[in-house]
Amino acid sequence: MSRRRNSEPLKPTAGAPLSLRLWPRSLTFRVIAFSTVWAILTLVVIFTLITTLYRQASERGFDSLLSAHLFNLIGSVGISDTGALTGAPDLGDLRFSEPNSGWYWSVEPASEGVHGDLHSSSMTKSIPSPSVAEVPFNASFQRSYAAEGIAGEQLVVFESEFVLDAKNRAARFRVMGNKTELEQEIGTFQRRLLTYLGLFGIGMIAINAIAILLGLQPLRRVRNALAMVREGTAQRLDGRFPAEIEPLANETNALIENNKRIVERSRTQVGNLAHSLKTPLAVLLNEGRALGGAKGQLIAEQAASMQKQVDHYLQRARVAAQRDSVVYRTPVAPLVQRMVRVLRKLNPQTTLSLSLPATEIVFAGEREDLEELLGNLLENAMKWAKSAVSVVVAPPAGKDDNFFEISIDDDGPGIPEDRARDALKRGRRLDETKPGTGLGLAIVADLVNEYGGVLALERSDMGGLKAVVRLRSLQ
Repeated sequence: MSRRRNSEPLKPTAGAPLSLRLWPRSLTFRVIAFSTVWAILTLVVIFTLITTLYRQASERGFDSLLSAHLFNLIGSVGISDTGALTGAPDLGDLRFSEPNSGWYWSVEPASEGVHGDLHSSSMTKSIPSPSVAEVPFNASFQRSYAAEGIAGEQLVVFESEFVLDAKNRAARFRVMGNKTELEQEIGTFQRRLLTYLGLFGIGMIAINAIAILLGLQPLRRVRNALAMVREGTAQRLDGRFPAEIEPLANETNALIENNKRIVERSRTQVGNLAHSLKTPLAVLLNEGRALGGAKGQLIAEQAASMQKQVDHYLQRARVAAQRDSVVYRTPVAPLVQRMVRVLRKLNPQTTLSLSLPATEIVFAGEREDLEELLGNLLENAMKWAKSAVSVVVAPPAGKDDNFFEISIDDDGPGIPEDRARDALKRGRRLDETKPGTGLGLAIVADLVNEYGGVLALERSDMGGLKAVVRLRSLQ
């Protein structure tokens, strides 16, 4: 069963809802987004509630003021014996004396025997009132309605009919307030409130974001500690963590210790198995050689093949046991340089060139595995090359790429594309004229596969075979 590599991001399944696939995976983003949305909704509710209450209070105060002015106006007007309206009302508000201010009062006859009319100095033009059929009086002979003012402003009119003397002579009293002015005051209040709440909201969101980032800081510390363990610079998660994170750190440390015990136990078992098989295989090999003849040679060859097979599978078991270990790191450049120096001395007739990058590359695995992998590829290239072999090591292509590349070219006969797959099969030899067991490329393929890498056999520009290996690096 295949295992997911650490560097591969978790991908949503095809059947997952679209909202889950589009929703960002960042926990920080989610928490800040939720707190921001909640803060905005809260501020909107607060704004709506306060403005509604303020409007209601302002309108009640406005109506109360008009009602008080109306009663004051009624108390300030009388009637003469001839039926003329008399009085000089002073409602105590300078707006009733400013022309076209939107604040007016008027007193008009409402029954026979009454003549003349009174109005405020601000009222430069008569303002019509609706008929009683349109807006009837209540039981107290009062009514209120909206009207358009002299300057186009919206007015609220409080009107009442009042009997002035014992002869039942009545007058109609009207007090008019500027509703547009009230709306402007309410609008000014709303804008100020919106400004204050907006500033408060921005500050609250910023404080929430800072608090969330500080609260999630221990998770980033855990991530950095895990990265140090993966890179081999630390053996466990060290440091003090909050009470909520400490159990996670403890369990992770326990997992790391358990992994190390499994690796050590596997190595011990591999060593024991190798030791137990070493003697029987050596006996079979010696007996085959001593026996001589065709049968002896067959026994010796098969014993040698068994020995190579056992070594190979023991090596593979060891690699599988530590494949995803978090503590192995091998610098690539020194190892490659050392192997190239050795092969140059062993093969002076072949030109062996090496190209290394300026940046340091660290292989995410054990040194012995990389040595065996490169040794098989270089041995194969040197065996088939006519006169030249080239080794090129390339770093990862970018920040999102954590695989480095090693390519080995030779100027030998190469491998036809249709037979490249056969060359990777165990024991398959494409040319019986050269010595070998046919296990080299198969071992390389198994090692590369165990480390989650890629092996490709291509046609080289030098005319022979180009073996390209991509392996995981630590950045």
